[in-house]
Amino acid sequence: MRILIAALALMASACSPMAEQAPDAATPGQTAEAACAAQGGTLQRVGRMQSVQCIIAYADAGKRCTDGDQCQGDCLAPAASAIPAGQAATGQCAADSNRFGCATRVEDGKADATLCID
Repeated sequence: MRILIAALALMASACSPMAEQAPDAATPGQTAEAACAAQGGTLQRVGRMQSVQCIIAYADAGKRCTDGDQCQGDCLAPAASAIPAGQAATGQCAADSNRFGCATRVEDGKADATLCID
C-alpha cells in the first residue's frame, strides 16, 4: 500500500508547475530579478506553463545571418518562410533569449528542422 501511495504522490508532483528559474548569475542574497537585471534582462512568464525566466534582449536583433555564430543568440529563418530542413537559407538574429514558440534555426547557411517549444 505504501508503494502505491508513493507512486501516486510522484505522479501528482509531475503535474505541478515548474519552480521559477533564477538566472545563472545569481549570487547569495541576490534576488532573481536583480540577477536578471544585472544581465540586462527582465523576468517574464513564458511558455505554456508560464514559468518565470530571465529574458535577455539581444543588441544584434534582426541582423542578417547564415549561422548562429554570427549572432548573440540564434540565427532564425523568417517565421513565414517555411524553408525545408537542409535547404540553403538566410536568417535574422533572434530578438531575445526566449526559446518558446516555433522557430527554424539557420546553421552553416542551411535551415534546420522547425522546432516548436511550448
